[in-house]
Amino acid sequence: MMSSSKDDVVIAESLGGAASFISVVLDGLSIPSAYVAKVGSDFAYPVSHDPIVSPSSKTTLFHAHFSSEPTESRRQDRVLKRVRSCDPILPSDLPGSRFDFGLAVGVGGEILPETLERMLDYVHRRVRRRSSPNSGFRFRGRNSENDRVEGDPFVDVDEARKLCCVVVTNGKDGCTVHWKDAEYQIAPFSAVQIDPTGAGDSFLGGLVAGLVQGLAVPDAALLGNFCGSLTVGHIGLPKFDSKLLQRVKDEVSRRKMQCSCCLEGLDDRLKFVKSLGHDQFHSALGETKLAFSCSARECQRDLVNSTAAEQDIHYQFNGQQKVLLNPVFEEPIQSNSSMP
Repeated sequence: MMSSSKDDVVIAESLGGAASFISVVLDGLSIPSAYVAKVGSDFAYPVSHDPIVSPSSKTTLFHAHFSSEPTESRRQDRVLKRVRSCDPILPSDLPGSRFDFGLAVGVGGEILPETLERMLDYVHRRVRRRSSPNSGFRFRGRNSENDRVEGDPFVDVDEARKLCCVVVTNGKDGCTVHWKDAEYQIAPFSAVQIDPTGAGDSFLGGLVAGLVQGLAVPDAALLGNFCGSLTVGHIGLPKFDSKLLQRVKDEVSRRKMQCSCCLEGLDDRLKFVKSLGHDQFHSALGETKLAFSCSARECQRDLVNSTAAEQDIHYQFNGQQKVLLNPVFEEPIQSNSSMP
């Protein structure tokens, strides 16, 4: 759960947690997945994927502290403080099935080292957030350039990239893919930030969705940037337009078909390289987002106009004011005095 405060005054409490944000992305993009999350008996939010309920502890709670100071004088957008922690996820909590990809996301000690070890036995590829490097992928990031989590550990990217692919998010500047001696800058998408909460988790959801669909790592990271940019435009858990998500799925399918021939049977290292058409994929996703942003603004404008019209009608029936919604020339009807 997430509690938000401004200048030490609590202003909202909402559902949070990596599993919540990631599931919104993966479910929206029709990626079959299983989730392991643990909450306390006080947890009362309706969710699509049932968590494990711990009878002996309360749900993990973070406070997001925002400041009303001008942006230029602030050192960070917000500070996250963990108020309490639920019981950690144990090896016995993991499902016994095998998966193509595993995603371990923890910022507050939710995942024990032995749980991570057990997870390695169940998955072919791993994506970890701030965990010990091994084979697979490793993610390190922050929601924005001025975002900070208390106790956030340092990750030595230069050492980690020797053992695995490392993706570092850079807030509004997109992200960077590090692989061996190479690194690739992955372009961001324009966004108006309302709430940075969950941006990194949504990025992970988009990244894994792209990998599951067979995209090269730079293309998958681009999809991650896209999902993160959508999330920062919402307060709390985002609600994505189903038509927008369908357009995104169509673009991903086209990109997959475009790259299937060039990636088929090639050395794995080539899947970490930006291939021909990467910039066009970015443009296609950007145009999709822009089209639906414009549509949303038009709907908002229509809603404002509709509300104004309803107010005019309300005034008419209350005798306070009469406004003609469709003004026409009206000639008053006069009575004929010659008629009886």
